[in-house]
Amino acid sequence: MAEATATPASTPTSAAPQKPKRKVWLSALVFAVLALAGVLIVLYAWELPPFRSAIQSTENAMVNGQVTIISPQLSGYVVEVHVQDFQYVRQGELLMQIDDRIYRQHLDQAHAQLHTALAALANYPQANRSAQATVAQNQAALVNAQAQQRKAQADLRRVEELAADGSLSTRELDAARATYAQTSAATEQARATLEIGRQNLRSVSVNLNSLKAAVETAQAAIRLAEIDLSNTRIVAPRDGQLGQVTVRLGAWVNSGAQLTALVPPVTWVIANMKETQMANVHVGQRATFTVDALNNARLRGIVERISPATGSEFAVLPPDNATGNFVKIAQRIPVRISIDTDQPLARRLRPGMSVVVSIDTASGPQGRRQ
Repeated sequence: MAEATATPASTPTSAAPQKPKRKVWLSALVFAVLALAGVLIVLYAWELPPFRSAIQSTENAMVNGQVTIISPQLSGYVVEVHVQDFQYVRQGELLMQIDDRIYRQHLDQAHAQLHTALAALANYPQANRSAQATVAQNQAALVNAQAQQRKAQADLRRVEELAADGSLSTRELDAARATYAQTSAATEQARATLEIGRQNLRSVSVNLNSLKAAVETAQAAIRLAEIDLSNTRIVAPRDGQLGQVTVRLGAWVNSGAQLTALVPPVTWVIANMKETQMANVHVGQRATFTVDALNNARLRGIVERISPATGSEFAVLPPDNATGNFVKIAQRIPVRISIDTDQPLARRLRPGMSVVVSIDTASGPQGRRQ
């Protein structure tokens, strides 16, 4: 009976060492599971294998638009302002008017110069006929001088023959010789006068091109004056919505000064993707984006174009990596995304809005799965 009672008392003593071992194994198992879960969470967050996703996302994106700065081509006082801040305008609608009195006078002056040039050109036929008549007159004078010279020469021969036999005196011979010399000089003078008339005729003929050029110059001056006059009216280049109108009535504005801005209803999204995200990004892939200003509303689009270089290459001061202090940083490549126009919220997009873009790199050019 004593041996039978001693045997059950030894059982609790042998089971006591097994409980601490079980706790150690359970703690190690829990720690391993937690460590593995942490690693998996990190891999998933960084989209590392085996959690690579076909969706490439970035918060470095915003809505862009064709913002046009409205500036005058001329300087002057603003005499009319027909628009207000954020007003919708149509193409060709008058926005502002610059004082045009000086430019109207320039146009009138150009018209007067054209009339002067046309009058000179109209006078050309008369000047040409007058030059031709002068040439004909000088030709007749030369013929007359040559006839007088021949007569004086014949008289001189007769006088010389008569003087040789003593029929005429030496005085009469000298007179005949003087007459012949005078007629010879008159002939040369008439020949020179004829040549002058011919040169004048050539000058008048050549002057025709100059007169025509003067008319064309005056016509060009009129067109320039008309352009300047039209530029005093500052009109909308296309349909859109204005920004803030900074000019006021009576203000002096210089050429090129910013008066307001025009934003047409054409928008797109520029997503600055990391270069490590661009391996599978191609034109034509589907994209979605959420808009911060629209309560994170989701809109659709398509990858339209990809920049030919990283954003740093277009910077005014590009980075210089030859200094020896190089730190590798993932560069950004701009991706242009067109916005599907069949979305009502697309009309509420404004240039400069922040968006979060997601590109489905597994989609085809038309949104089909490859």
